[in-house]
Parts: sequence; C-alpha cells; structure tokens
Amino acid sequence: MSQQLKKLLVKSLSPLATITNKLDALHRLWANARLNSALNGTVHPSVVVLNTPELHGTRQISLGQNLYLYRDLYLETQDAGSITIGNDVVLSRGVHLVAFASIVLEDGVMIGEYSSLRDANHRIVGEGSMRNSGHEGKPIHIGKNAWIGRGVTILGGVTIGANAVVGANAVVTKDIPAGAVAAGVPARVIKT
Repeated sequence: MSQQLKKLLVKSLSPLATITNKLDALHRLWANARLNSALNGTVHPSVVVLNTPELHGTRQISLGQNLYLYRDLYLETQDAGSITIGNDVVLSRGVHLVAFASIVLEDGVMIGEYSSLRDANHRIVGEGSMRNSGHEGKPIHIGKNAWIGRGVTILGGVTIGANAVVGANAVVTKDIPAGAVAAGVPARVIKT
C-alpha cells in the first residue's frame, strides 16, 4: 500500500476511530459498574477497571482506592478465604489471585502480567480423587510497595516484605525480606 493511500484511509477512518475511543471509555465505565455491583457497591470511584475481572467463589474481596486493574484478571475466594487489596495497587493483565485462607496486598504493590498468587494446594490422598481431596490454605502477605515481576508464582504461607522485588518468572516458596531482590526457581534472595 502506498503511503498516499494509507494517509487517505487513515484520514477517512479518523471520525470512526473517535467514536470507537469514546466507546472504549464507556466499556471501562461499564466494567467498573459491573465490578461494583458484584462486590456489593464497595468499589471506590477512583478505581480504574479496564475489563470486568472474572470472579469466583464467595467474593470476599476488599478493594482500596486508586487501583489500576488491567484486563483478564481472575479473583477467587473459597471457604473462609479473602482477598484484601490496599490503595494504589496495580494488577497487570492476566493476574490470578486465589484465596482459601487469605491474600493481602498492601498499599502500592505492583504485580506483573500473568502472575499467580494461590494460597492453597490440594490435599494429597492415596487412591482418592485429587479433585475431591480438599485444600490446605496458608496466607500470603505482600508488603507495601513490593514489585512482583511478570509471570511470578507465589505459593501459600509466603510473606514478601515491603519494597521487595521479585524477578520475572520466579516461583516463591519462602518468605522474602523487606527491601530484598529475589529471583529464580525456587526464588532466592540475590540482593539486599
């Protein structure tokens, strides 16, 4: 396609693009309204919701203010599990939070794309069905301003301290102290 033809097509499609951009804003507003309704009117107006998160279970979810919630989020609470998200938290695209005990994200936490925080594992049973074995949950706690990189997996019973950084694709099975940088499978502190 010549540059002249491309320029002409872009110019002719610009009015339609303007309308579509306004529809995108309406879509975000609709997503915010749907999430607010699903969580019984508890979503603060400062929360940006790019697409309605997929919600499962008991919906024991508490959201702070000034959140930025990207697309394709999965939030699940089962049994007595709860998810508590502080102020100024960013959940990037595809983040999964699954709580049978509790997941707490303090203020300022940033979680990278496709990360998974799951506080429970299936119980291991001899010959029985794994699907019906039940779960054992242990709380996950992420301290203020921690940064969880892309594709990180955090397992139950883990505390990540304030201002800690977890490198991309790490699997966190043990506590990470405040201010530390951790990476690897399993994650290890590489810098304090």
